[in-house]
Amino acid sequence: MAIGLSGEKSPSRGRLPAFQELPVTQRLDYQKLSTPGVRAIAGVYTYVVNSGLPKPLLDLVFLRASQINGCAYCIDSHARDLQKEGVPVEKIMLLQAWREAGDLFSAKEKAALRWTEEVTRVSETHASDEAFAAVSAEFQPKEVSDLTIAIGLINLFNRLAISLRRPPGS
Repeated sequence: MAIGLSGEKSPSRGRLPAFQELPVTQRLDYQKLSTPGVRAIAGVYTYVVNSGLPKPLLDLVFLRASQINGCAYCIDSHARDLQKEGVPVEKIMLLQAWREAGDLFSAKEKAALRWTEEVTRVSETHASDEAFAAVSAEFQPKEVSDLTIAIGLINLFNRLAISLRRPPGS
């Protein structure tokens, strides 16, 4: 049972209490057990990084989705990628609060981050028309399509890493 802001009780829908730590021992090595499937996923990743969307933008999107999903492995990986790409540490640290970060993020990045949040939380947002209009104002249709594929891809990676407990740095 979860207790809401107004004190009402509701089922927790399988969510962990904020204080419960997850084990960091990997449950299964899906990379070895499902090599052909992982190769197929890697093919989508290769498509996305060669789609023409800037790699730092993709890594911001990957990091933001991973923050929402709570994927320690992917947060670690994409934050390090952004550092290697020369993205200022302030931008990486303020990504979770991008709406309040002033001019630190470009209009294009803001549209991509908003779309990332909408697609990652699709069961709640249903990918709103407003967010789609915002991303469409900054990106060409093929770019929106590729960006949406990238968002779906990182959500798949997050689900694999979280459910099978892939530890950061592995």
